[in-house]
Amino acid sequence: MSIFEIAMLFCFGFAWPFSIYKSYKSGTNNGKSVVFLYIVLLGYLAGIMHKIMYSFDLVIVLYVTNGLMVLIDILLYCRNARITAENPR
Repeated sequence: MSIFEIAMLFCFGFAWPFSIYKSYKSGTNNGKSVVFLYIVLLGYLAGIMHKIMYSFDLVIVLYVTNGLMVLIDILLYCRNARITAENPR
């Protein structure tokens, strides 16, 4: 378990609730890239796989938590795309 890995995941994880809140409240995808979100999710999944296969420890909880927050942001992206399609401005 590395303190630097924990710090990195904590810092990234701290940013996701703000992104989720903005996505939820705005109802638009302005400034968002779903490709970026998928790439980040893929990175978290790779981290989870590494923890399972090579160095299982409690840091996996941070990877899973961050991955779930990115997944929520992806789902909100899809919701916002549907809202925008139904109500073009």
